Amino acid sequence: MPRTEEQLNKIRKDRKQKIKDTALEVFAAHGYESASISMIAKKAGVSKGLMYNYFESKEDLLGTIMMEGIDEMLPLIDPDNDGVLTKEEFVFLIDESFRIMKEKINYYRLYFSLMMQPSVMNLFADKLNEVAAPYIKIFVDYFEKKGSKKPMLEAIMVGALLDGIGFNYAFNPDTYPLDDVVELVKEKLV
Repeated sequence: MPRTEEQLNKIRKDRKQKIKDTALEVFAAHGYESASISMIAKKAGVSKGLMYNYFESKEDLLGTIMMEGIDEMLPLIDPDNDGVLTKEEFVFLIDESFRIMKEKINYYRLYFSLMMQPSVMNLFADKLNEVAAPYIKIFVDYFEKKGSKKPMLEAIMVGALLDGIGFNYAFNPDTYPLDDVVELVKEKLV
């Protein structure tokens, strides 16, 4: 019996998600440079040719995965879309960021490993900077309102601190005291 357009769309959507999930595992386990489209296709149970129906290249596949993860995190900075970060929203951002990190640890292992590979990060630097710019301003404004003499430096420091905590947890989830560190961060920063 022929499939409906709705059924075909669901199959395409599910297959694309399977490819992204598999690529995430392969990239996280082997690194971007060592992973190949063939390796991802084989593990996903699809042909290499079919991969190119969904993604133009390995770079396109990685870019899609990276931007989806970033798109999930950035709205946490300004959940009510008013351009202002409140104390309550800052606490929410910290709690939700690390809750998501626990759920999607493979993504964050990939993200942090890519941060250590400038040649790979440069592929996405312009897009990341473009997407992040309005959120950086929100942090700068937050620290200005708190009376900081160097709000941009404080915003940069907070970003580096949260990245560092995430990095340590992503690569040592069984031993890193994430919940205790998160509580200390909220106590000291917010």
